[in-house]
Amino acid sequence: MGSSTVASIGYIADQETKVDLLRNEAISKVIVDLICRSKTSVTVGVHGDWGAGKSSVLHMLEHAFGEGSAKDSGSLCIRFNGWEFQGFEDAKIALIEGIVTQLVENRTLGNEAKALLKRILKSIDLLKVAKRAGGVAIDLVMGAPLMTMMAMAESFATNPSSVATAENARTALSEVRGVLKDPPGQASVPKELGDFREAFGQLLKETGVKRLVVLVDDLDRCLPETAIQTLEAIRLFVSLPNTAFVIGADEAMIEHAVKDHFKDLPEDTISGGYPRAYLEKLIQVPFRIPSLGEAETRIYVTMLLIGTAVGEDDASFRKLLVRARELLAQPWERKALSDDDLTAAFVVVPDGVARLAATADTIGPVLAQGTQGNPRQIKRFINALNLRLAIADARGFGDAIDAAVLAKFMLAEMYLPDSIFKHMATTAASSEDGLCGDVAALEALVRASTTKQADEDEAKSETSSTDGLELAAEWATQPEVVRWARVEPQIGQIPLKPYLFVVNDRQNFAEGSKPMSAKLRALVQKLLGGEFAVASARPDIQQLDGAEVEQVFSQFKSMLLMEKSLSTQPACVDALSAIVAAHPAYQGRYVEVLEQLPPGSLGSWASSKFTSTFTSTAALTRFERLKARWSKEGGAPLRKAVEVMAKAKGG
Repeated sequence: MGSSTVASIGYIADQETKVDLLRNEAISKVIVDLICRSKTSVTVGVHGDWGAGKSSVLHMLEHAFGEGSAKDSGSLCIRFNGWEFQGFEDAKIALIEGIVTQLVENRTLGNEAKALLKRILKSIDLLKVAKRAGGVAIDLVMGAPLMTMMAMAESFATNPSSVATAENARTALSEVRGVLKDPPGQASVPKELGDFREAFGQLLKETGVKRLVVLVDDLDRCLPETAIQTLEAIRLFVSLPNTAFVIGADEAMIEHAVKDHFKDLPEDTISGGYPRAYLEKLIQVPFRIPSLGEAETRIYVTMLLIGTAVGEDDASFRKLLVRARELLAQPWERKALSDDDLTAAFVVVPDGVARLAATADTIGPVLAQGTQGNPRQIKRFINALNLRLAIADARGFGDAIDAAVLAKFMLAEMYLPDSIFKHMATTAASSEDGLCGDVAALEALVRASTTKQADEDEAKSETSSTDGLELAAEWATQPEVVRWARVEPQIGQIPLKPYLFVVNDRQNFAEGSKPMSAKLRALVQKLLGGEFAVASARPDIQQLDGAEVEQVFSQFKSMLLMEKSLSTQPACVDALSAIVAAHPAYQGRYVEVLEQLPPGSLGSWASSKFTSTFTSTAALTRFERLKARWSKEGGAPLRKAVEVMAKAKGG
């Protein structure tokens, strides 16, 4: 059995950590200091994209207040995850009750505190009752006295309307009566909310809590309604002194929740920034977690792999972590961990650790570009890469797989436009040597010297296909493709067929030369039925995968090149045009097919047939050159038609 050229990495768990591998400890320290120094209530936002490390920052804060630097500050830190309660309980009540419950669990209560707790729980019961009235939300009864609420519930129980089911109303009636065992007076929801705030503030004093710190996590995972309810509940506490909320959320997701919740807002209000203003009014101090650069990604991947292998409590790992943090403190130096750093930490570097460090150096630049420095995407990518390498080993061809090449190939699979990756894969599958000349041309264009001529000369030396150069130029107009092409190693001159077998868990590109299926044969026949038949088949063409597009395109290409008479338009021309419209990556190849047709045999139809077929700059430029050739070498009908079209275009 062979073995791939990479160390065994193992599964990397995607969970928050107390060990800072992301330079985020600085953010947590600043937040701790801010909270401890603040003499009023404060609300802090920890923002970042999905997987940026928000939960890890909150975990560090929890550790700091519970066991770390802020342990003796008199603060009580509790954590709330609205996502865990979603679908089971009203988010407002869940947050309020969760804070009270955790406070009681972490403090010893005297008689005065117990009396305050009773008042608080009574207020919470009232809020539950208001919510339980089968759709009669708190907002609908905010000013209603308790006796009025009971009368409402009795009415609903005997005559349920659209706002309450009979079952819910009966339940609400029972709960209201339970709450009203004591004389109700003129209590109402607004009064009870005020009483709750007052009693809760006194409870903090009685229990010796100098500062209540509430960490709200995973808010951006919640449904819009849950997210908004949680934020509204936070507003109940922020007016209290000595409270601090730290909210971990992606601002874009919260802004989406605001738009979804306030559906009736005028369009100009939405576009005028109301969703962002809503969040900014609640969050006084925002922190945004930055993405990792290339050197930082290499350090992160190195520490991630080695920490997974030896354990984060290993003494040598801890020494290496100190050095990693020194490098992360100066990101502008763009230095990664070196062999000397490994030796200084481990003295005698174990073979497995050395191989993991080499693996990190190899795939680090690839991951930095493709994942844009997102920690969760890095972990997911490494896990997927390791799984595929392990499967290649188990199937016996691991020695044919280079981890860096596979990483770059997977990067194209996951982060480039699907049509481009499918073209790479199907081209490599159908070529004898397993090479994709289009990738070679693209990489040459990107790495060549700055002058256009030097770009073209080097690219031409990498591929014998004129189409490869044109397609590469078209791809190079997309920034994400250019970034991918810059990443080492260069894979355009590497046989990719072994790698097609590694990625066939998602799609089998390795069977590119298999006979055409019955489905494709039926589609080919349909596409030969004229313009109306082609129009009706467009959805079917759109759904073809890369290998199927290649088969169908090649079939019609052969038909067109073997056509005996071109004085009238062959039926396969409409089919080819429809394929190219659905799969624009084939535009350059379509022009190449037209270039192979003898100009003297073409009828006048060719002058106007392709007016809207080609949209990419490279394909359009090439087709204009072809039309100029037709105007000189074509038969009389074609030359005349091209001339008329040119005059009409010129006005």
